[in-house]
Amino acid sequence: MSDAVTAQSPARALTRDLLSLTKPRIISLLLVTTVAPMYVAGHPSFTLVLVLLAGGYLMAGGANAVNMYLDRDIDDRMARTRLRPIPSGRMHPKQVLAFGLMLATAATWLLAHYANLLTAALALLGFYAYILLYTRWLKRSTPQNIVIGGAAGAIPPLVGWAAVTNGLDLMAVYLFLIIFYWTPPHFWALALNKQYDYGRAGVPMAPLVWGERETKRQMFWYTLILISLTLLPVAFGALGLPYLAAAVLLDAWLLIGIVRVMRAEQFSKPAWSVYKYSLLYLALLFAAMAVDRGFFR
Repeated sequence: MSDAVTAQSPARALTRDLLSLTKPRIISLLLVTTVAPMYVAGHPSFTLVLVLLAGGYLMAGGANAVNMYLDRDIDDRMARTRLRPIPSGRMHPKQVLAFGLMLATAATWLLAHYANLLTAALALLGFYAYILLYTRWLKRSTPQNIVIGGAAGAIPPLVGWAAVTNGLDLMAVYLFLIIFYWTPPHFWALALNKQYDYGRAGVPMAPLVWGERETKRQMFWYTLILISLTLLPVAFGALGLPYLAAAVLLDAWLLIGIVRVMRAEQFSKPAWSVYKYSLLYLALLFAAMAVDRGFFR
């Protein structure tokens, strides 16, 4: 019995490592921002939703794996990344690269075959924007890395919209912009607490380059723009009062959290609170959109 368990252990360890390469916790939010817009755009079939969930996971998981391949030279310098499969020595870099590209290829075929070509093309655009625009270029060259690179994380709503409509319109653009402007305050809240980690890795995150005070100020202004964007769909009639009520409550709590970060002398705890809440904020905001269009329109 013990020999059988021992024989299975390497396979189980490899499975855990392969799963960790895809970053399931991060992907769960991306899938929410992919599927919720499908219900805002129309009435997708259950099969199409499953296809987008599978294709979205594979594409995002592939991007995360390739990201770990590209960042292998700095991951061992950061406490939160040094236990990843490559820096820990559990997997060879070429294995990780091949795994990531295989997932992206499978996702492209799946989305093109069972959704449409536009959906597959947009998902692939997100893949390359993340690994080339953000990871390969912006991440190590400018404190604007999160701002410009945030475009990659804002593509999932476009993917979901295109899957249902085979096109894009103004509402899809607004969904893109909401995530684009959500990204800086979300990640800068993390960067405030991880700035020394980023410093050891040579990544010029905003707190290291601009300073903590300016980073907090930028978080505030981006949050104000974000709040304005979340309310605009109501102004032009795309979403109604149920969504508006949810958005106002979610926006107010986010703004309160940002103000607490700005005013706190010891910002570690309020910054962590903003980082964690912002994840819930985005998921609930997109869920409110889907509920508004699905049940009240």
